[in-house]
Amino acid sequence: FRTMAGKVKWVTDIEKSVLINNFEKRGWIQVAENEDWNFYWMSVQTIRNVFSVETGYRLSDDQIVNHFPNHYELTRKDLMVKNIKRYRKELEKEGSPLAEKDENGKYIYLDFVPVTFMLPADYNLFVEEFRKNPSSTWIMKPCGKAQGKGIFLINKLSQIKKWSRDSKTSSFVSQSSKEAYVISLYINNPLLIGGKKFDLRLYVLVSTYRPLRCYMYKLGFCRFCTVKYTPSTSELDNMFVHLTNVAIQKHGDDYNHIHGGKWTVSNLRLYLESTRGKEVTNKLFDEIHWIIVQSLKAVAPVMNNDKHCFECYGYDIIIDDKLKPWLIEVNASPSLTSSTANDRILKYNLINDTLNIAVPNGEIPDCKWNKSPPKEVLGNYEVLYDEEMAQSDGPERDLRSRSGQSTGAKGSRARDLGKPVLTTWK
Repeated sequence: FRTMAGKVKWVTDIEKSVLINNFEKRGWIQVAENEDWNFYWMSVQTIRNVFSVETGYRLSDDQIVNHFPNHYELTRKDLMVKNIKRYRKELEKEGSPLAEKDENGKYIYLDFVPVTFMLPADYNLFVEEFRKNPSSTWIMKPCGKAQGKGIFLINKLSQIKKWSRDSKTSSFVSQSSKEAYVISLYINNPLLIGGKKFDLRLYVLVSTYRPLRCYMYKLGFCRFCTVKYTPSTSELDNMFVHLTNVAIQKHGDDYNHIHGGKWTVSNLRLYLESTRGKEVTNKLFDEIHWIIVQSLKAVAPVMNNDKHCFECYGYDIIIDDKLKPWLIEVNASPSLTSSTANDRILKYNLINDTLNIAVPNGEIPDCKWNKSPPKEVLGNYEVLYDEEMAQSDGPERDLRSRSGQSTGAKGSRARDLGKPVLTTWK
């Protein structure tokens, strides 16, 4: 057993079981074991303590942890949006073709997050936007909570007046008892299957941010609501219609404990190929991959790229009825508990494949290695983006070419009338 201070201590089996028990109480979850090593998933709170200046912990070269110190730059709802907005503005200032806008002032390539405001800070901006389209529906989420807790939908300004102290000036004043919220334009035209709303939970592993290297897990899944979707305002309070979180849906009368209201991503792909066509389906998944890479690039400059860290994120994506994907949020601690037999198999493989990349061949961890494992250990992961490799391809590395469109170096778009062009950013 190696202490956080780096000292090695030999322990008996009894002492080992006590240590493991204590680890679990402190927020460490044991995920794997071999003859020499025990691997633990740390909670975000434990990571905060490990990297806190006050604790004085120093990780040695054979210790690695499963979160980046300031992962919240991507996984906190308000900070994710803030960083993506900053990233778009920076690309715009640089004159990057990626920040090109259409005639309505919308980003052509970077419009993948619903219109979002922070409350209470952006209350007046939100009111201004709301009054442009007073019939719109918005979704409010607390910034620091998960599993659908504290989420509700609104379609009237009066429904959030209770947060405001000064209604005369319409100023939105922060109260010490009120936590920060984000309010986003609700995607009220989701793609439905069987009349039900669903979203995608996709797993993305980042081994390093500078240079950025990330992997996409092939075995993601769709999470379905148990009640058929309706945009009717009378059902705004029915979370079984609107929220796909399993933590909410499992309490519904129609929840199926055998399949858990889930579809594999491969099943979704087959369904879309048979109903919408293969080309359109490929374009959709290419756009999803694009969203993930751009969101990671948005936070890379501010992420503390500690050499001891890796992270497996849970991405939540919603697809609308025009087959446009939207990034809803990114989870730092995607659920590793299983609600069904298939769930258990998937998450077991997810942990196994993640560890094989973080610690190849089950050897003693070494944070100094270049974090580029051989192809044979990737398992169900595939390389989504490798910045070092992309840089060697020249300055066009970040230009997209989806569905036969390619953005030229000066911002012009060329259409390839032949075969679909491969994405140049991979």
